[in-house]
Amino acid sequence: MTYHSGYTAPDALQTASDTADQLSVSQEILEATTLVEKVMTIIRDRISAMSLMPGARLPSIRRLSETMSISKSTVVEAYDRLVAEGIIQARRGAGFYVAEKNHPPLISSDFADTHNRNINPYWVMRQSLSNTETTFRPGCGWLPSDWLPEEAIRRALRQIARNPASNISEYDEPLGLPLLRQLLSTRLREQGVTAAPSQILLTDSGTNALDLICRTFIRSGDTVLIDDPCYFNFRGLLLAQGVNLVGVSYTPQGPDLESFARLCTQYRPKLYLCNSGIHNPTGATIQPATAHRLLKLAEQHDLILVEDNIFADFHQNPPPLLAELDGLERVIHIGSFSKSLSAATRTGYIAARPDWLENLTDMKLATNFASNALSSQIIYQLLTDGSYRSHIEKIRVRLAECQTRTRQKLLNAGFKLWCEPVGGMFLWAQLPDDLPEGVDSDMIARRALDHNIVLAPGNIFSQSQTCSRFMRFNVAQSVHPKIFDTLRQIMYLPAT
Repeated sequence: MTYHSGYTAPDALQTASDTADQLSVSQEILEATTLVEKVMTIIRDRISAMSLMPGARLPSIRRLSETMSISKSTVVEAYDRLVAEGIIQARRGAGFYVAEKNHPPLISSDFADTHNRNINPYWVMRQSLSNTETTFRPGCGWLPSDWLPEEAIRRALRQIARNPASNISEYDEPLGLPLLRQLLSTRLREQGVTAAPSQILLTDSGTNALDLICRTFIRSGDTVLIDDPCYFNFRGLLLAQGVNLVGVSYTPQGPDLESFARLCTQYRPKLYLCNSGIHNPTGATIQPATAHRLLKLAEQHDLILVEDNIFADFHQNPPPLLAELDGLERVIHIGSFSKSLSAATRTGYIAARPDWLENLTDMKLATNFASNALSSQIIYQLLTDGSYRSHIEKIRVRLAECQTRTRQKLLNAGFKLWCEPVGGMFLWAQLPDDLPEGVDSDMIARRALDHNIVLAPGNIFSQSQTCSRFMRFNVAQSVHPKIFDTLRQIMYLPAT
């Protein structure tokens, strides 16, 4: 299937044969290393880039020697050295596999060396979270701090402090603040999702909610489906669990259902993790017909769907949620206020059917013990005093204005838009066609750091590593003229 702007959808079939074909190498590496070192470098790079995952099977010795036109003895020596380093494992009669204990995204030899680290999901997070006041962050995934209702949050804190009944010293109950869960139940019902307060579990963030779900429902070696491209932290979090990640081609209407059905048959996955409202990074919205068919396929293959909807309030007229269509039978719904309200006041939640929520609550007690009682009270205060509603209405207007301006800036700079989002903060843009040969979004992102600009290159969102000519832009963080002035300068420099 072919997307807008010439983007070819990856099918993400991770067979040993496919892997062998992907183990290509630049002329620079060919000239700079011995043949054995070359093979080792390619495999290390693939593992670091997460296109070879823990537990993935490597090409056979014969297959790789034929693909790279090198001797079998060269491949044997390279594999033996990697086994000695603990990077891969030899299984008698079964071949070679990426070591299960390897989680390259979580390992860094030098956190301060921002240029030489492999660009992966953690690269963007590290750059975006730097506290340099002069840093511009069009690649980050949150609103500017001056867009957030800081005075309302301070007012809520004062009100909580003055109320003798406020909990400022005790652990919260297992499910979390009852008043907030009751309010969230009402808000979900307004979105068509029926979830009693007893079916809602408060967490410390959306990420914490995802982590609890992964710990509860999947084990190392299980297969999990994600969109390709998808929110980069989905990849980072799931790889940390040691699962087999398989990407589903994503389209402007939602996941490619033919690819989804084929992968379900081939891999028998335990879980599918997705954005149902505003998709991250593309800004697309899953269409109702796609959602209905997706749920039928999930039922057919006995698959759990995890619906991350943390950008829900940025959508003026959201489509039906998977949890609404499914009735929380096999859909687990996640929400959060970190993006819309405050990253410092972190509160998220999970809505699920009762038996699943019971297990999730046990996992929360085992790993977190309790959610943040103070943050929950702040969120409840802001939701009930009208502050949140007023804030969100303003945010939607500002995002719409910024989306129009950023879209035009991208088009003026030669970018092509993959789709036209109807809300939210993200634009998924393809690089100009006339860039020098070899210049991709990774290279541009590295160059931008020299100018204190943090960009989000496409491959950090792609399990198949096929988005090197794409970038995600946060429209709320892309308003400063220096960003696009600098982009025009650095994009057209020759490849290095």
